[in-house]
Amino acid sequence: MDKVLEEFSHIGIVPVIAIEKAEDAEPLAGALINGGLPCAEVTFRTDAAEESIYRITGRFPEMLAGAGTVLTTEQAKRAVGAGAKFIVSPGFNPKVVEWCLSHDIPVIPGCACPSDMEQALSMGLSAVKFFPAEANGGLAAIKAMAAPYHTLKFMPTGGISVENLNRYLAFEKVFACGGSWMASSALIKAKDWEGIALKTREAVAAMLGLMLKRVVIHVQNEEEARLETSRFAALFGVDGAMQKESGLAGNFVEIRKKQDTDDGGQFVIGTNYVERAVYYLQKRGFCPRKYSSMHCGNGMEALGYTVGKIAGYTVRIEHV
Repeated sequence: MDKVLEEFSHIGIVPVIAIEKAEDAEPLAGALINGGLPCAEVTFRTDAAEESIYRITGRFPEMLAGAGTVLTTEQAKRAVGAGAKFIVSPGFNPKVVEWCLSHDIPVIPGCACPSDMEQALSMGLSAVKFFPAEANGGLAAIKAMAAPYHTLKFMPTGGISVENLNRYLAFEKVFACGGSWMASSALIKAKDWEGIALKTREAVAAMLGLMLKRVVIHVQNEEEARLETSRFAALFGVDGAMQKESGLAGNFVEIRKKQDTDDGGQFVIGTNYVERAVYYLQKRGFCPRKYSSMHCGNGMEALGYTVGKIAGYTVRIEHV
């Protein structure tokens, strides 16, 4: 369970998909992976669910694929037999939960009220699905219930969209959000795999919020740093200030005396969620390395990762 929850937490968004035709399962899974979400909750609302899970897990073993809308132990058995790596249910069904726990299958039952959550805790669960999220009070309701049930983590599903996604994910007790907007029934029916990949990329981009936060340029000496800082300040019409051997033109450009480095400077990329960004960058071929701190021109200490070099500049990533 812990491994699956950790993976959910890194991914951040769990696509909830309803597949009417099993033949659509593989291209749909491929579109989600290409878009940056190697995860899917295949709902058991359709007759094609079991076969779809079988095809997805067979073709894409790296994908975290599971079953949703599981209402009975029989459905849970069929889903796991087809290769489902987790089970999600819309409500709290003790029999389904007991069966999953007895077979070491990660299960995330739906809980919308304190009584549901107390049942989940009594059975040793640490994560639940909050469903339907928006209709049941949204983030405010989750925060209210997270206070007494502080050991629980939540996966809100139902009414989640690219517009409200980060409001939920910003709360520390929310480990991921479930949503179907990137792979709607209309897009699946139209077999618009590129459209699904595009919406998936947009969802990931909105979640991470990657942006160029600061450019650090290395120069030979303090005098040059002072000169170039004043020029950048004049260019942008902002204040330029020197701090020791480093100058800052506004909050965007830093000119620093070159020390024991072999790069021309740094591109500092800001993100909403550092650990999630690191996960996605690894999937894109980068090799992030954690650094304890760095001294910025504004005198602040920042924790983050280096993720390689682009055009001779070291790329760093840190929280916005």
